[in-house]
Amino acid sequence: MKLWAKGYDLDKDIESFTVGDDYILDRRLVRHDCAASLAHAKALRKAGLLTAKELANIAAGLKAIAALDAAGKFKIKREDEDCHTAIENWLTAKYGEAGKKVHTGRSRNDQVLTALRLYERETLGELKARLAAFSAACKKLAAKQGRIPMPGYTHTRRAMPTTAGTWIGCFAAAAADDARHAEFLLKLIDQSPLGSAAGFGVPVLNIDKGYSARLMGFSKAIENPIYAQFTRSKFEPAVMHLCSQVMLTLNKLATDLVLFSMPEFGFVTLPEKFCTGSSIMPQKKNPDVLELVRGKYHAVIGEELKALSLAGNLPSGYNRDAQLGKGPLFAALDAALASLGIMAKVTEGLKFNKEKCALAPELFATEEAYKLVKAGLPFRDAYRQLAEKFR
Repeated sequence: MKLWAKGYDLDKDIESFTVGDDYILDRRLVRHDCAASLAHAKALRKAGLLTAKELANIAAGLKAIAALDAAGKFKIKREDEDCHTAIENWLTAKYGEAGKKVHTGRSRNDQVLTALRLYERETLGELKARLAAFSAACKKLAAKQGRIPMPGYTHTRRAMPTTAGTWIGCFAAAAADDARHAEFLLKLIDQSPLGSAAGFGVPVLNIDKGYSARLMGFSKAIENPIYAQFTRSKFEPAVMHLCSQVMLTLNKLATDLVLFSMPEFGFVTLPEKFCTGSSIMPQKKNPDVLELVRGKYHAVIGEELKALSLAGNLPSGYNRDAQLGKGPLFAALDAALASLGIMAKVTEGLKFNKEKCALAPELFATEEAYKLVKAGLPFRDAYRQLAEKFR
């Protein structure tokens, strides 16, 4: 039964259109909704709205649902619309009155928000862990081969000498800043929306939303119920912007490696097992993995733009448009997590070719100019002198 059911049947085409793929996407939110529902049930018990037996039944049911979900056996049907309805229907079928009471004092609006916050909190933690692993791979490569000199580039032309360690260290530094960005977001989303209901709070019932917030590990509950709904337009795009920043870090590395691994450069060699082949050209070993990481940056900023566009021009309060932001959020996080794992593995397998990285004389032009400056020549004169030499 639908949570909003009023005794009439919905047109099947309308149902299919409004549900969309939510019942599929929501599979990753089941255990998070179970955690939020348990916290809510405990708050209902504290308010005297559930008996001890009813709470025990709901807790046992939610534990069973989480176990079924972990085994891939908890089903969400299209007619359920989402995981929230499927969970309540399961509890009601199993425990009757207790299942019917679990939605007391909440709306599907704050229910969705809370499950998303718990999902985001967990996934941002995983993102931080993968950023750390990627950064460690960069530092490991620098420790092994970082002393090898190599050309530095500006405008895609040889510029000044650098080292393999300085080059790969750039990406470790970028990952560290991305991790700080993730930490900021974890602090930002550390606010429980549960208790805001449909965006106007819960009248009459004395439900302690601060209590349920603490049970879920949030530092506080969002005080303004209308703002709780607004956070979906702010927090989700913010999380996706982090994904864009992570993918920009990886895009830059992938772009460099596509160039540096070309035979014409030959600075680095990719392990053979990381390269795919051509269906027609027997000699080819293609850096497809790098090209896909490079391309996923553009896909992720597209998902971020979808979320930002959906958030604009909506009046205060919940609007169904927000449903369309769930898929882009999941897609952006999935891409960032997968790409970090892949690029950590690629980085660990890189081998620099010292001979190919040899420094041409013109790379030392700036250094020579500064030597003339130290000898007393004005920089502009030294600059022109060296420019003529390497003309």
